[in-house]
Amino acid sequence: MVGEALARAEELRRAGRAKDGIPLLLEALRYGEERAQVFFRLGVLFFELGDLSRAEHAFRRATEEDPRHASAHHNLGVVYRRQGKIAQSVKMLKKAQWLEVRYPRRADPAGVPKGSRRRWAWGAGLLLLPLAALLVWLLGRTG
Repeated sequence: MVGEALARAEELRRAGRAKDGIPLLLEALRYGEERAQVFFRLGVLFFELGDLSRAEHAFRRATEEDPRHASAHHNLGVVYRRQGKIAQSVKMLKKAQWLEVRYPRRADPAGVPKGSRRRWAWGAGLLLLPLAALLVWLLGRTG
């Protein structure tokens, strides 16, 4: 049942009907199975709808259900960045990188090898470092 709801919600998201997948996933939470993945998918749907507050909540819940869920940490970092919470964003993205290295998965649901995602995550982290340095420099100039 939960697997079917996850698959159907993903189909709806790909069809541009993310809003229609939300009730399916909320219902799936009642079964108590795969809760981290259900919260993660809810976060993706809310993010696509531009509801950053609910996306943040869903990704945070996914990380609480499964502290090793690297993708949930990564997406939470992306949400924080969009919200202007740079320090929290950097923290989550670094944690996602660490989790990818420490607890690699063989392949993600889309079939992309995790090594490719890990290289991408490291590249994204390296891009954020100059941004964080610039932010620190700018804050030092105003103080």
